[in-house]
Amino acid sequence: MDWWQNLLLAGVGVIAGMLNVLAGGGSLIVMPTMIFLGIPGAVTNGTARVAILGQNLTAIAGFRQKGFSDFKLSFSLALCALPGTFLGAFLGTKITGVWFNRILATVMLGVLVSMILGQRKKKKPPQNVTEELTTGSEEVNTAATEPAESAGHSVAGHLLMVLAGFYGGFIQAGIGFILIAIMNNLMKIDLVRTNMHKVFIVAIYTIAAIGIFAWQGKIYWATGLYLTVGMSIGGWIGSHLAVSKGESFIRTVLYVAIVCMSIRLLLM
Repeated sequence: MDWWQNLLLAGVGVIAGMLNVLAGGGSLIVMPTMIFLGIPGAVTNGTARVAILGQNLTAIAGFRQKGFSDFKLSFSLALCALPGTFLGAFLGTKITGVWFNRILATVMLGVLVSMILGQRKKKKPPQNVTEELTTGSEEVNTAATEPAESAGHSVAGHLLMVLAGFYGGFIQAGIGFILIAIMNNLMKIDLVRTNMHKVFIVAIYTIAAIGIFAWQGKIYWATGLYLTVGMSIGGWIGSHLAVSKGESFIRTVLYVAIVCMSIRLLLM
């Protein structure tokens, strides 16, 4: 590749890295650019993983510097994602063509609907105070079941990580939307900490995915390193924006990203 092509990829990588950390879908900017530069689809899918690993390692450091880290939960979620990643990555070395766009657009629109419905439930007004006072015994029982319900959400979230790992290994692009839906909507983790866990999970399973793609000969290492520089810078910037701007900013970026990326995929 010429020098200007490498510089172009690095620049696109900065934008993609920021978007990946704040919401997701950065790979939908990177992958079409790589294909435009003449890189085959399956190789694009594999090569992008090198940069994604660098970006997420940088983002982890950025979150930690800001005082945001919970490696125990991050690691347990990442371990659950690994079994699905191995199978998904192997299949990802084979997928090409229009099915890539259709699968991704369907997943993204599904996540968008899920997040909007989840947000509407959070905004429901609380029960009348007098009603609460007349059902004191019921309140005690409800309060007693809250930890169990929370534990149930945690178990379900860990189980769903297996499917998330499969999708991440299979296509990767848009995995952030799925992880946010699991951790924010189901496990009730706020969006700042959801993004903190997300970058750790993706970093861990991407190591496994890189191994599969490398085994199948689907990685251009030099191109991946140029892209890594750009996406690592973007990941660092994105981690600081996620903390400083807060949940409302992340949610706005997330909704806009999902809508724009879905429309683009369906029209391609």
